[in-house]
Amino acid sequence: VQLVESGGGLVQAGGSMRLSCRASGTIFSINTMGWYRQAPGKQRELVATISREGSTNYADSVKGRSTISRDNAKNTVYLEVNSLKSEDTGVYYCNIKVTEWGTGREYWGQGTQVTVSS
Repeated sequence: VQLVESGGGLVQAGGSMRLSCRASGTIFSINTMGWYRQAPGKQRELVATISREGSTNYADSVKGRSTISRDNAKNTVYLEVNSLKSEDTGVYYCNIKVTEWGTGREYWGQGTQVTVSS
């Protein structure tokens, strides 16, 4: 299973960004899809997750200004964040949790850098 992220880069404070992550390979069933980020010198933290049925969960830091969505037919998850702040800077990682032959596994993308300039 490979996860390919896109959409990162340099963004101005107050602007918006949209990240995409597509999973490919032999995938039986994707359960939760999500985004995490790691700021310089900090631990990786959850940004948002979405279940297969569409239930969402957001970190307090992005709640109200971000939207996570998924396209199950394309095995793709999206993250849109508005009103970007300097503290949104970091490497954003896509994560999926799958069930393979009755066993739960998770996969990570390689990460995409997002830099918010003030």
